[in-house]
Amino acid sequence: MSSRLPLSVRNVETLYVAHHGWLLNWLRRRLSDGSQAADIAQDAFLRVLASRSREPIAEPRALLARIAKGLMIDRWRRQEFERAYLEALAAQPEPVAPSPETRLAILQALERIDRLLDGLRPPVREAFLLAQLEGLGYAAIAAKLGVTTRSVERYMAQALFHCHLALEED
Repeated sequence: MSSRLPLSVRNVETLYVAHHGWLLNWLRRRLSDGSQAADIAQDAFLRVLASRSREPIAEPRALLARIAKGLMIDRWRRQEFERAYLEALAAQPEPVAPSPETRLAILQALERIDRLLDGLRPPVREAFLLAQLEGLGYAAIAAKLGVTTRSVERYMAQALFHCHLALEED
């Protein structure tokens, strides 16, 4: 169904009625959890509704699938962060283990960092994380990524600018 609809609340409603069932089935085929599929489908339509663009949608299903894929990746990334954190936490001796409140605060901070870095190209994100988490210098990052030091400088500038803009939006 390729009807061009300018984005308005009424047209998002029309889009929802016409494509929600399709998107939900599409997501169920890719996810093992029906409630996750329903959550992601709802989030996809919320993203469409919240978008600032008022351009007509030429291919609604392609747009919804692209948004849903991004949301699935975000969810998997958050789950991976949480899993890695909980594994690291389990490896800590009991007296060092943080309280449940501290654990929640740390997980929320990790999710916020992940959202801040969302949208960066993979090499930019990787360079930024290598510098911030592993403390590597630009030459070491360049060697690890197989790029020039100048590229790493550009990556870091892009990452820092992206984070600055994301923090201004918060």
